[in-house]
Amino acid sequence: MKKLRYLIEDFGNYLLLMKEVFRWPQNMHIFKRQLLFEIRTLGLDSILIVFLVSVFVGVAVVVQLLINLENPIYPDWIYGFSARKTMMLEFSPTIIALILAGKCASKISSELGTQRISEQIDALEVMGVHSASYLILPKIIACMITFPLLIIMSIFVSILGGAVGAMTIGTLSMAAYTDGLRLEYHNIDLIFAIVKIFVYSIIISTIASYRGYTLKGGSVEVGIQSTKSVVQSCIVIMIFDLIITNLFM
Repeated sequence: MKKLRYLIEDFGNYLLLMKEVFRWPQNMHIFKRQLLFEIRTLGLDSILIVFLVSVFVGVAVVVQLLINLENPIYPDWIYGFSARKTMMLEFSPTIIALILAGKCASKISSELGTQRISEQIDALEVMGVHSASYLILPKIIACMITFPLLIIMSIFVSILGGAVGAMTIGTLSMAAYTDGLRLEYHNIDLIFAIVKIFVYSIIISTIASYRGYTLKGGSVEVGIQSTKSVVQSCIVIMIFDLIITNLFM
């Protein structure tokens, strides 16, 4: 009962903080500068890890398909078709979102938590700066802008990785793999992936910001809240993965 009460109270505080965050910036010049900085640290600095994971998973998925679906009754195009569906509908938007949660949520939470315990946030409030909007809003918008772009890159790279996997095994021609990629393609698949990662970007950035901004305690608590932000983001992502999939499919 106490845990349920704590959960409801925590969710209420989260909503109250988000109400304070989504305000028009006091100084647009500073806001734009902060936004560009967050785009670089949260988005551009994540390109390498997204690229590497997408390549190797793309290779692994196609290799597994070729090994486990090796049967004369299956047409050659099924491997490219299955790889495209897997990458676009589930792997790129969901698995990459979990990786970004581990990287970006911990960074956001620890950064804000450090600012809280070092009284930098209190200093901003004393100077008349609306700290919630100033510190958190650029992070949320940066995630909403960069994460969908990262997912589009991930889809493209993972499909190329699948082509490398097909060449590695050597039992599937590039023509058959390409035919499978093109078979019955609908733009709704890409829209589905973008909608999912757009929702996930809000989940990751807001939960991490809440955990860091409302931190109480010392330096040890920074690590605890950082871990909580990652775990809670991953749980909520999986819940919304099921909800969005049921709504679209």
